[in-house]
Amino acid sequence: MSIVRARLSPEESRSAALEAARTLLIEAGPQAVTLKAVAAKIGKTHANLLHHFGSAAGLQTELARLIETRVTAGIAEAVQRARQGEADPREVVDRVFDAFDREGAGALAAWMILSGNRDALDPILESIHALVHQLGPGPGDRPVHETTLWLVLAALGDSLLGEAMARALALPREAAREVARQQLVAAHGQASGKAGA
Repeated sequence: MSIVRARLSPEESRSAALEAARTLLIEAGPQAVTLKAVAAKIGKTHANLLHHFGSAAGLQTELARLIETRVTAGIAEAVQRARQGEADPREVVDRVFDAFDREGAGALAAWMILSGNRDALDPILESIHALVHQLGPGPGDRPVHETTLWLVLAALGDSLLGEAMARALALPREAAREVARQQLVAAHGQASGKAGA
């Protein structure tokens, strides 16, 4: 008995390829995200992926767009819940750190920078800018831009070097995340105090 494969629409093929690329990124690192590997994972040809993405750089850019869409939606939700008192500001830190570590945004960003494909980072940077604009000023006019800057850089650094640094300093693996949580909670407390004054 033969298995008949359903023909995917171009959008379904692109979506399947991006999910496969994301899985490869998380499981094996950015160097594993090649057109050939993604094609093999979804049972397509290299030429088919070239048709959909134009190049490996095109695939990377679309992968960055997929990650940023998922990540910023989660971060925006966590920030709004924290502002409404429905969540601890620590949830925001966890969402940002998870985005760069578990979702692969840190490894992808570093890989793009080192491979000279900085333009592929534009979707992530534009999304962060749009998120900050959407959120507006924080409680007590806390500087959201500055908070976003240090939090994203801390999460990026932790995703790339956090485990090795924590081990070298005999600290728990979560040490950088905990420092960021404390900083955000302290900043949130200061802003709340100003708003109540």
